[in-house]
This record gives sequence, structure tokens and C-alpha cells, in this order.
Amino acid sequence: MDFGVFIPIGNNGWLISENSPQYMPSFDLNKRVVQEAETQGFAFALSMIKLRGFGGKTEFWDHNLESFTLMAGLAAVTERIKLYASTAVLTLPPALVARMASTIDSIAPGRFGVNIVSGWAKGEYEQMGLWPGDDYFSYRYDYSSEYVQVLRDLWEKGRCDLDGKYFQMDDCVLSPRPSGPVEIVCAGQSERGMRFCAEYGDFNFILSPGVNDPEVYRAPSGRLAQAAEKTGRDVGSLPLFMAIMAETDEEAHAKWASYHEGADVEAIAYMTDEGGKDVAADGSGTARTISLPEGAVNINMATLVGSYESVARQVDLLADMPGVKGMMLTFDDFEKGVHDFGTRVMPLLG
Repeated sequence: MDFGVFIPIGNNGWLISENSPQYMPSFDLNKRVVQEAETQGFAFALSMIKLRGFGGKTEFWDHNLESFTLMAGLAAVTERIKLYASTAVLTLPPALVARMASTIDSIAPGRFGVNIVSGWAKGEYEQMGLWPGDDYFSYRYDYSSEYVQVLRDLWEKGRCDLDGKYFQMDDCVLSPRPSGPVEIVCAGQSERGMRFCAEYGDFNFILSPGVNDPEVYRAPSGRLAQAAEKTGRDVGSLPLFMAIMAETDEEAHAKWASYHEGADVEAIAYMTDEGGKDVAADGSGTARTISLPEGAVNINMATLVGSYESVARQVDLLADMPGVKGMMLTFDDFEKGVHDFGTRVMPLLG
């Protein structure tokens, strides 16, 4: 099973708390995290794209780097680890993203991929005059499908003539092309989102709430596998976890309790408001999932809390789950977390 790190491109990582480690994003921080991940045998690193934060006392995600330029820099200072940048499809034309990806592939041949962000947070795009209207919620995956078709045509053939509903390419060309296939990652949680990934993606990183319960990923991984079976494509599930580790279970749970006690309620309220803008969304979508009150302090990602031995046991439970190709990890303390996972958890895995 491959391990990946969801790197801290935004301030304070994925904990919306006054009691969690507070830090600003920087190239140097992410370089240290990714180089350590490479040293510890992690297979990939993925950076999100976030264009507007949640505010609050912690100014959560108000400070963010840009994904493609960051990964280009990291490509030049790594040797083996695969790197995925994120594109918010409403912000960058697909032909330009195809060329950016080809350029980074020339820095790190065969080590670059793209994460497709269809866009659920209206405020990110409205601030730039790029929000097409609330009806976009209903067609964002159709839009993203054409977007990825343009990418694949250019990467695979060097030319695209797509005459679509949203994109019209007229002898659009790309050269040089990437050295090999450029993998596509998606993050759709809803039935429509998973169908999009089954049709166009290679991996889907899945978000599901729960503490010390990898079983929460069995059902969504199964839904993805069913969708992929219908398309006849090999699409892997990458469950997303936060690991909060210590020498003992008691120490780790004390940290987790402290993060909850310091929850930045103002920032969480903004996130909840944004997540509710798509009134037609079902409860399985990303926007609704991250805002569930029980685990909003870490955006409702599944959380492994405990000693290194306890975390290793939980990871082993995930390893044999059908459809799971790997897991993507975040940490409360990224530099220490990546090192400790590599040196204290991975050697214990079955």
C-alpha cells in the first residue's frame, strides 16, 4: 500500500484550533516535509489549492501558497517521490494546465500528476469574478469532464479539437508532451463525483469522518469500485487520514482533546456556511461532509489517535480493504509526524 502526504500548503495544516501547532506555509517548510517523506519511503505528496480562507482567531487558511508553482520547486529538490498539484478548474484554462504539467514533468519525468478541483466553495471564485452562478453546482462535474478530456488529448496526442459545451478547442496543440502518462486524482465523495472519477481519474482520495475506525472507508471505497467496474477502468481509492501520535495512547488522546477544546468556532462557522451554499447537494458530498459538527475541528477527516503501535494496527486494518491502493496522511505536526510515521509506524506494519 502506498503512503502519501497531503502537504501543508495553507497555514496551520488541517486543524482549525487555537491549541494546535500554529505556522505559516512556506516553500522551505514544504521542502523539509516532502524530502523527509521521500527519505521515509512515502510514494507521493499532494498539494491542495485554496484561494480564500475561513478567517476566525486562527486566520485559518487565510495564508496559502499556489499549488503548481510550489510543486515545480519541489520537483527540482526531490528524486523519487511522485508529486500532485491541484487545479481549480474555474481559474485556469485546461490547455495552460496541460502545458504547466508538461513543464513540471520535464523537471521530474514520470513523477507529476494533477488533482482536479471542481469547486464547491463559492466564495473562493466569487471574490475574483469567476463564479459562473449557483447553477454551476449542478453541472460542475460535466464541466470538469470536458476539462480533463482536453488535458488527456493534449498529453496523449499533442492536439485537441474538442467541440464541447464548455470548451471549444480549435487545433489546440501541445509540445513537448509529458514523458509518460500524467495521472489524474479526484476527490468526489457524492455519487456523481465518484462517477466522474471512475470515468476520468486514476485515484480518488476519499474523506470520511471517524476516530480510530478505518472501516468508515469500506463503503465509499466499495462505491468507487462499483463505479469503476461500470467504466472498465482501474481507479484506486486513497483514504484520507490525520495521524495524531505519541508514545502512549493517553498522550495522543490528550492532544486530540486539547485541539477540540481550542476549536476556532468562527472559522468553522464560515466553513459550514460555505458548505451549505449548494442547497441541492446530498449529504455524501465534500461540502457537507467537512462541515459535520462532530469533527469539524479537522475538517471531518478520519483520524488515527494513539501510540505508534496503535496507529500501526489501524493502518493494517485498512491495507486489505478492497479497492484501496494507499492512504493519504496529514499530521498535527507535519515534520515530526512524517518522520515518526516512517520510523515508528511503518516498521510495525504487517
